[in-house]
Amino acid sequence: LLYRGMQASKNKNTEEAEPFYRLAVPKQKTSSEIINEARNVLRTLRTQRPFTPTEDQRKLFGSGSSRAPQNRPPSVFSLHASSFDLAESRPVSGVRLSPLDHVSTLEKTLCNTDIIISLPKPPADAAEVRKVSSARARLFRRTSQGNFLSAKMVPPDQNEEKLDSEEPAMMSNLCRSNDNCLAEQSSYTPFNDESRQLICNECISRSEREDFPEGAAGKFLFLLRGEGDQMKKPDTSSSWPRSTDCKRRVTGLEDETRINESEEEEIFWHIKILPILHELEKEDNIENLCLACTKLYQALNEGSMLGKRFKRRSVLLKTLYKLVDIDSDPLCLKLAKIILAMKVDGKNLLSVCKLAFKICRNKKNDYIIQNDRLLDCLLEVLRTEDLQKNNEALLYCMGAIKFMSGNAVLLNEMVNKGAVEMLLQLMRQINNIKENDTYFSNLGHLLVQLTATLRNLADLPPARCQLICSGAVSELSVALEQRMNDKDVCTYIVRIFSKLSSYNDFCAALADCSRCYILFLALLNKHQKQQDLVIRIIFILGNLTAKNNQAREQFFKEKGSVNTLISLFQTYHELDLNAQKWYHERGGEEKKHPKHPSEAEDVLIKLIRVLANLSIHPSVGAALATAHCVVDLLVTVLEYKSVDDCEELVINAAATINNLSYYKVKSSAVQDKKLHIAEMLLKLLMSNNMDGVVEAVRVFGNLSQYHEICDFIIQKKIYKFMIALLDAKNQDVCFSACGVLLNLTVDKNKRALLMEEGGIGKLVDCLQDFGPADWQLACLICKTLWNYSENITSAASCFGEDTDTLLVLLTSLLDEELALDYSLDRDLRDYHKLYWEREFKPVAEKLLDRIQSHHSFLPTVTITPF
Repeated sequence: LLYRGMQASKNKNTEEAEPFYRLAVPKQKTSSEIINEARNVLRTLRTQRPFTPTEDQRKLFGSGSSRAPQNRPPSVFSLHASSFDLAESRPVSGVRLSPLDHVSTLEKTLCNTDIIISLPKPPADAAEVRKVSSARARLFRRTSQGNFLSAKMVPPDQNEEKLDSEEPAMMSNLCRSNDNCLAEQSSYTPFNDESRQLICNECISRSEREDFPEGAAGKFLFLLRGEGDQMKKPDTSSSWPRSTDCKRRVTGLEDETRINESEEEEIFWHIKILPILHELEKEDNIENLCLACTKLYQALNEGSMLGKRFKRRSVLLKTLYKLVDIDSDPLCLKLAKIILAMKVDGKNLLSVCKLAFKICRNKKNDYIIQNDRLLDCLLEVLRTEDLQKNNEALLYCMGAIKFMSGNAVLLNEMVNKGAVEMLLQLMRQINNIKENDTYFSNLGHLLVQLTATLRNLADLPPARCQLICSGAVSELSVALEQRMNDKDVCTYIVRIFSKLSSYNDFCAALADCSRCYILFLALLNKHQKQQDLVIRIIFILGNLTAKNNQAREQFFKEKGSVNTLISLFQTYHELDLNAQKWYHERGGEEKKHPKHPSEAEDVLIKLIRVLANLSIHPSVGAALATAHCVVDLLVTVLEYKSVDDCEELVINAAATINNLSYYKVKSSAVQDKKLHIAEMLLKLLMSNNMDGVVEAVRVFGNLSQYHEICDFIIQKKIYKFMIALLDAKNQDVCFSACGVLLNLTVDKNKRALLMEEGGIGKLVDCLQDFGPADWQLACLICKTLWNYSENITSAASCFGEDTDTLLVLLTSLLDEELALDYSLDRDLRDYHKLYWEREFKPVAEKLLDRIQSHHSFLPTVTITPF
């Protein structure tokens, strides 16, 4: 913290001269309370948070990644229908079916139930159905692998017919899954190719039938309609007998298996789902395909067919996989949503996560992603899938979510859907994997995506609250400790801490984590030349030490803490010198005064801030004041840098010297170098930078307690500059300048200097301008005038033409009703009254009494309230 010069002095008689800066606080407080209160009400040494540029392209690992390309999963890859494995989509069955050698006719119809299924009619021309149109063919990037829902069609009849049967039918062709069955209609119908029509058909080859699990059996439900020969049926009737449950017995199995299927699901599949699948097979327009996918998802959801329970998912997924070959992100988005909702696993889960990753990688797709709820599906994957078994799939799933977090709308949606707690839970699982585990390295890739997403979430206030409540500090610290060798993971975690430590509540939570100081020091020592990592850790330490006195002490007591800071200071000071030398050799005049600090300068700025904030703690500050290496580095900054080169760096160095100059301890390095420091500050004092001038004046305020510095001020005529600053009409500037003048008036031989440059009149003007608003400044002015008038013989000769004005002013300021504004709120009024009553009033009363006792008459004046 910067503080406006607070040089604590021993209690003295009011008649005695007092050095600058006596603490303007209640006298009954202890010395430690005085120090803490005085410092806390003054401004903090601030600095900007390190800037993180946005990546031009969305990738798994940014351009600054420490991972070699050959050692990390790719961000760009090919993805086709062949990337999926249909076998992994089949429901698990423990029994394999034996292929049937002979199929002659449809022995029996399906169920004794009267059912009429109305399906969309196919085109009249069967040839058009059997081929993929040239327009549709152009949609595919590679050769299609076949028509999964192929069927030979004939012109539709005007009247729908029913397939009647009194007994369940025995099927000759069995599907690979329990319900994904199909039959070749030609095996059962004696009409020719030109006259037959298959309304519902699920096709499969004989070679595929051989791979069916044993015990699996399917039930066929299809309607046949012909315009030529009619199907031969025993004892036909106009309707099926009603039945609530349809069963059939499959022969040829070692163990007899009975398959029960809901009649409602059977009907729903044929009425709702199959027509959409046929549409997906025939359609050649992207927009229509997207609409069909939307209808398919709604239909599956309506029929409770999402997930693994749905037995016909093999046929459904096979159709969807084929459409992946179409080069369309909107379509692939629809496909990914359905496939994820079907709860695929293994290779298919990996492929669909890659598909989602590919879609999210394009920023232009953010809008369509917002409207299609893909986020829900991806979050469900993170929540339910096994971490070790599917770590690569989770990697691309998390990568897709990371890309989404770059969009403000989707980022808010994540918070609302509980993504913060979900990600922290996933991090806990990763943290439980030990370094000797085979999955440890691969999970590091996943952790990069996870922490990058948390960094984006940290921008939102609701997410910050959730991070604190969910114990994010602890989990992030564990991950940081375990992944110390993974620079990418460390960088993202440090970025999270860097962002959140700017907020008081999180900063307090982080300060309570005693382990964090050891981790930060270990990282600084390990990655000393990694500027992007170092600067953020230093920024975090600056935030911790600015807001928490316990944090200052705890960090300082960690073994090697100060040595680490000094080592970093030397490293980046050398880098800065080399950069300056390079610019000068190259004649880079345009680089002489850059708008922003260089990387090395930025580290030094934030590092000096840590030292300044540490020095607020009494024992730590006293120890640092005796550390010659620390003071030497600060002085070095003032030597080789001008305020025009890097304003913040120079001002921070002066501020830290000011803090350390407060401590009057044995072997103080500041005291040993006070004259050299004064010479460096003179350069800053004469600059055109007002902030730099004020900081230099503050340091002179502390150093002017030493006779050598007072002589230096007189010799260099700095006192004239201090008197001139009283006209600045700025409270802080006037306060600092008045402090230096107060210390000069301690020496009887230097008091007459106040008469030069109109010093007395300017002090009276400051008292009039700022007195009622700043009783500390008013007190300081009265002390200066008290010292100056110690040997007064005549008020007129001492204060000149300002005597009458000063008398009126002091009388007014000592009138409580006139001086204190009771229209203020009670707390502020009490604050003003405290300083007025305990600090200003005693000094002002004695000064007024002295002037009156040496003045021959009092003028008649009208006193107006302030």
